[in-house]
Amino acid sequence: MRILNQIKIAARSLNKNKLRTFLTMLGIIIGVGSVIAMLAIGEGSRQNIQASVASLGTNSIMVFPGSMNQGGVRMGAGSYSTLTVKDAEAIAARCDLVSLVTPAVSKSVQVIAGAQNWRTFIVGSNIEYLAIRNLNVSGGSAYTPTDDRAAAKVCIIGQTVSDNIFGVGKDPVGQSLRINSIPFQVIGLLEKKGQNTFGQDQDDIIIAPFSTVQKRLMTSSIFISSIYASGVSEKVIDKAKDEIGTILREQHKLTPSEDDDFTVRSQADIANIFGSISKIMTILLASIASISLLVGGIGIMNIMLVSVTERTREIGIRMAIGAKGRDVLIQFMIEAIFISFLGGLIGVALGMITSGLVAKFGGWPVVITPSSVLLSFIFSAAVGVFFGWYPARKAASLNPIDALRYE
Repeated sequence: MRILNQIKIAARSLNKNKLRTFLTMLGIIIGVGSVIAMLAIGEGSRQNIQASVASLGTNSIMVFPGSMNQGGVRMGAGSYSTLTVKDAEAIAARCDLVSLVTPAVSKSVQVIAGAQNWRTFIVGSNIEYLAIRNLNVSGGSAYTPTDDRAAAKVCIIGQTVSDNIFGVGKDPVGQSLRINSIPFQVIGLLEKKGQNTFGQDQDDIIIAPFSTVQKRLMTSSIFISSIYASGVSEKVIDKAKDEIGTILREQHKLTPSEDDDFTVRSQADIANIFGSISKIMTILLASIASISLLVGGIGIMNIMLVSVTERTREIGIRMAIGAKGRDVLIQFMIEAIFISFLGGLIGVALGMITSGLVAKFGGWPVVITPSSVLLSFIFSAAVGVFFGWYPARKAASLNPIDALRYE
């Protein structure tokens, strides 16, 4: 009952100075709203990255050429060719944890059809490439192993290539185009996928039989650009990568003291890398936004100290008629907690509204999680308790006689 009375007294005290109470809450409101908005943007980006990576095949493995040293400087992955078709064949024959394997060559090319032309890139691979990369043909059909063996001049194109070469809404299947002056027939249209999280247009691509691209468009008939594989399941991806690494080291006759001249990556690796970056950015943004909460807490402490000074005689009268120090302490703590609690509620609403506006007008993916709301709310309450303690303690420690004499 005593607590209820103290709550009523605290509410009346705050209600006397509505504008000051609101301005005191403002720091908490902005802080909580900012934290929720930043966490929502960060979580939305993380989930969007994961979805984008998963759309490329959740259990796919990629092998790229290694690096080389030039003048004592390590040039980085892919700086020179080390992979061959025999490497892909060895992985297919000896790696039990891999279900699909294809060698691949890629190149930037100029595509011409009639009076239209477009700069894109072509991938030459076995038909398994479509399954490994989670690509579907929405119109026409895919090429066959027979087309690959015969180096047939057929291809599958993405929607972006189709729109720019044949026109929007036109069916490209059966049409002819020239790739670096070599005629190809379009036999299939890839299902539209749009841009990925990294801004790359996944529909700006041409896929053709491996032997066709290697023999007719590439300068080297020995080395390949990469190897794509698919694990038997997501659970064995790491073991499959190790197994592939062991096989390739044997293929390349590398000694134990020599570094790998190839790089093995999985979609999970890419997701983890960008997920970690997104997590770091989220923490950074949330930390910056949390500064507003600290500023709001300092505002609460300042206003509460002013309130203690203004109400010194009131505190003296209450103590003179029997109120104890802890009663005064609890009353001022209730006021501080009430300010941070109400400010936290308004801040949560502000954060949700801000997140919605960012998603609508900024095009950013946002995801508000219950944990972020709860965390922000708890933090705001903790700020009220922490910064309200000193003024409340100061009020509770006043001498009743000195307080009654205060002018």
